Amino acid sequence: QVQLVESWGGLVQAGGSLTLSCAASGTILRINVMGWFRQAPGKQRELVATITTGGSPNYADSVKGRFTISRDNAKNTVYLQMNSLKPEDTAVYYCNADIVSFVAYAGMNYWGKGTLVTVSS
Repeated sequence: QVQLVESWGGLVQAGGSLTLSCAASGTILRINVMGWFRQAPGKQRELVATITTGGSPNYADSVKGRFTISRDNAKNTVYLQMNSLKPEDTAVYYCNADIVSFVAYAGMNYWGKGTLVTVSS
């Protein structure tokens, strides 16, 4: 069984910074792309950033220049450093990963349970 566990989000003032982490655990053979999505109240879930095994990042236009995604392959962990936060960044942030497990021997998509980030104005 594979699971993704995010760190706690929290409340931060506009202009502030916050770093999220997400650790994958279980019967993991290999982790391919990892990423972060978010869902604001009343809106659809949207891509924030992804990162390949080799470390190539991809960002949504709304967070470019403010957010940085990184990963530690030895720890099966992905991070999202968020700077210059805005009230519109308020959302539940979800970790996502494509993982090959010892059970399935095929890539499957996994989600964390989500962590709330609130940015006050």
